Amino acid sequence: MDEQALLGLNPNADADFRQRALAYFEQLKISQDAWQVCAEALAQSIYSDDHIKFFCFQVLEHQVKFKYSELTEVQQQLIRETLITWLQAQMLNPQPEKTFIRNKAAQVFALLFVTEYLTKWPKFFFDILSVVDLNPRGVDMYLRILMAVDAELVDRDVVHTSEATRRNTLLKDTMREQCIPSLVESWYQILQNYQYNNSELTCQCLEVVGAYVSWIDLSLIANERFINMLLGHMSVEVLREEACDCLFEIVNKGMDPIDKTKLVESLCQVLQSAGLFSIDQEDDVDFLARFSKLVNGMGQALIASWTKLIKNGDMKSAQDTLQAIEAKVALMLQLLIHEDDDISSNIIGFCYDYLHILKQLSALSDQQKANVEAIMLAVMKKLTYDEEYNFENEGEDEAMFVEYRKQLKLLLDRLAQVSPELLLASVRRVFNTTLQNWQTTRFMEVEVAIRLLYMLAEALPVSHGAHFSGDVTKATALQDMMRTLVTSGVSAYQHTSVTLEFFETVVRYEKFFAVEPQHIPTVLMAFLDHRGLRHTSPKVRSRTAYLFSRFVKSLNKQMNPFIEDVLNRIQDLMELSPPENGYQALLSSDDQLFIYETAGVLIVNSEYSAERKQVLMRNLLTPLMEKFKVLLEKLMMAQDEDRQMALADCLNHAVGFASRTSKAFSNKQTVKQCGCSEVYLDCLQTFLPALSCPLQKEVLRSGVRTFLHRMIICLEEEVLPFIPSASEHMLKDCEAKDLQEFIPLINQITAKFKTQVSPFLQQMFMPLLRAIFEVLLLPAEENDQSAALEKQMLRRSYFAFLQTVTGSGMSEVIANQGAENVERVLFTVIQGAVDYPDPIAQKTCFIILSKLVELWGGKDGPVGFADFVYKHIVPACFLAPLKQTFDLADAQTVLALSECAVTLKTIHLKRGPECIQYLQQEYLPSLQVAPEIIQ
Repeated sequence: MDEQALLGLNPNADADFRQRALAYFEQLKISQDAWQVCAEALAQSIYSDDHIKFFCFQVLEHQVKFKYSELTEVQQQLIRETLITWLQAQMLNPQPEKTFIRNKAAQVFALLFVTEYLTKWPKFFFDILSVVDLNPRGVDMYLRILMAVDAELVDRDVVHTSEATRRNTLLKDTMREQCIPSLVESWYQILQNYQYNNSELTCQCLEVVGAYVSWIDLSLIANERFINMLLGHMSVEVLREEACDCLFEIVNKGMDPIDKTKLVESLCQVLQSAGLFSIDQEDDVDFLARFSKLVNGMGQALIASWTKLIKNGDMKSAQDTLQAIEAKVALMLQLLIHEDDDISSNIIGFCYDYLHILKQLSALSDQQKANVEAIMLAVMKKLTYDEEYNFENEGEDEAMFVEYRKQLKLLLDRLAQVSPELLLASVRRVFNTTLQNWQTTRFMEVEVAIRLLYMLAEALPVSHGAHFSGDVTKATALQDMMRTLVTSGVSAYQHTSVTLEFFETVVRYEKFFAVEPQHIPTVLMAFLDHRGLRHTSPKVRSRTAYLFSRFVKSLNKQMNPFIEDVLNRIQDLMELSPPENGYQALLSSDDQLFIYETAGVLIVNSEYSAERKQVLMRNLLTPLMEKFKVLLEKLMMAQDEDRQMALADCLNHAVGFASRTSKAFSNKQTVKQCGCSEVYLDCLQTFLPALSCPLQKEVLRSGVRTFLHRMIICLEEEVLPFIPSASEHMLKDCEAKDLQEFIPLINQITAKFKTQVSPFLQQMFMPLLRAIFEVLLLPAEENDQSAALEKQMLRRSYFAFLQTVTGSGMSEVIANQGAENVERVLFTVIQGAVDYPDPIAQKTCFIILSKLVELWGGKDGPVGFADFVYKHIVPACFLAPLKQTFDLADAQTVLALSECAVTLKTIHLKRGPECIQYLQQEYLPSLQVAPEIIQ
């Protein structure tokens, strides 16, 4: 072997050596006999360096995985012998191999097993067992090989081909017949031999049993001698976690419902008599988390049995099983309420399924009602934040608690289905008690009280948030709680979690304010002062900006008396933050978008006259326009790139804010009806000069383009005079991305105004196409993925543009471009349909072709088009699907094929028998298609 290259295997080697080692590995993989050198090195223990040993196994692994069939019988025999020799050496070596080498060796054994077990090596496991016997190092390897075999056969995370799945099924069937009983016996011997003196091997063996139990005959494991041994392990500290997992797998195994109930019950009896149900005396949380998972498995197994028995009509056994389930509820509750969230989280599945049973029963016993209440109290207690939760810097622990809260929410929703009255009464009791004394109560209790009220909205569903009508008891309870929430003063609580929960809840129950509008000013003040938009925490300010816009939108009818007051109070929050040093705005630009939208909604939905609305809208937008002009001049003169970027961002924000105010308009309240057209046209005139700014083009163009999109919707044809000059600027020295984003704007104009913009389209059609072709023809480096993707996206946009033009009934725009240009365009469409392996673009191209055939393919079509149909469009319909890259397993490709068929059908409709004649006599014979197939 190349000793120099092998030096690079060491992780501490320098980059050149490592590069050389990688290249050497690739070289050995292709080599015919390099694996033999590696096999010899392993069998004779030539190298002591761990990385070289690992490397040798990797070369062998590659050989077995990809090139095994190329070997002769003798060579295959050599690989088998090498592995067995290596295994024998493991038991004699003074030091065991490193874990990563043992795992890699086990993988190679497993690959060889999959390849050879059914044919050349049926005694695979017996050969290994005869070598290792009960030698601890040998047993370690044997158990690792078993885990690797299980991973090959049943790893659910690996997507197997149907062929591999068939092979794996056959392997498992053969193993069950030939060797599984012997393997199980070997596991029993290992456990018996090592349970008291080698916990590592015992745990490994328990892991193997747990893995295999899912696909072998359960009676081999679920029998007295095995279960007794496992239960014995439950009392041994170093073994009990693995024993727990192993019992969990046994309980999880599918079997007859009555047998399953018996199995679970016998396990429970023994576990209980061993004192394992006394949770409060156990302080090892890692074990309790596994135990909780086991109890969850037992509970869910019993519930699955109950469901099957009910379905089969066996009411007597179902009743017995239900009693068994009920007997576990006390234990389930202890685990659910445990202060460790992992332990609690592991039992939620059982809890959820138990509630599902209660939901199906016609009436609940007193004990069942008490259980429901106990679960409810546990959920309320567990929803509470703990002291350690870091609100300012949320990390992994915090994220886990948020996930856990989501699980508890599902339980709460399920509780509501079982007993909505009980849930409402419990929440009301907790809420009222807490809010009466909120000033002296800890933040987490206040937060959870408001949170529970918030959660009721989804737990007790109604249509369109109508919580305050219909069922009187419920409506009264919710109304009382909401009144308490907004009048108690709790919005002033000095903790961000309480503040946020307050605002989330008033927005969720906005319909309350339609019933009791007298509370609106109180809540508006909370939004506008130091509790909301001016809070010390940026997180609260940001969330409040969004919630405030939702609150105002949902109550637009009730907002009228407060409009001008609110607009005055938010004025300073809407200032465009200049990119000058040291100025720290209260809200980020993203938050300001919501404030601008809110201002727009207040003005547009007000009951003011159009004149008054225009004045207010002008007051809102004029400062933006003035600031925009000043900043654009500064940008033109700025030298420093960072300064240019800051100014361009600020200009972009100004355009974005103006854009956002227009979201307030609707079909009922158009810009015209509100008398605001002039203000927005002024904005357009102010913003468009930014398109000719040579600095920071991408940022500025993107902002103005978005504004134009909005104005096309809002101002309709009033926007048309601005389009030609804007387009001209946007087409100047542009790149793939610019064009790709500009084309949707032209498509929007074309689709909306159709023939109204025909003259403009005819004029800019070729300049746009030239710009596109220029970018597409730019040379790119061979493996520049992003450039290739940009070109692909631009090509799609180009075809989408042609589709919009032809689909909007404006084919004359293309026809009037002169014969040479028309031909060039048509050829690009043919090319797109056939040559580029992009089914999305191909589909669009066939849609364009069939549309053109429909418009121009008749007797009175343009001169020469019929010729073009036969010479180019018909062949395209056959050549595209014949391409190697045309993959019918891909859904988009199937759509492309369907459009291709539509194109042929359209040609036949327009040209009649002549088309059939052409196919029969000219085109299909030219493809060497047999005459009988043609007919």
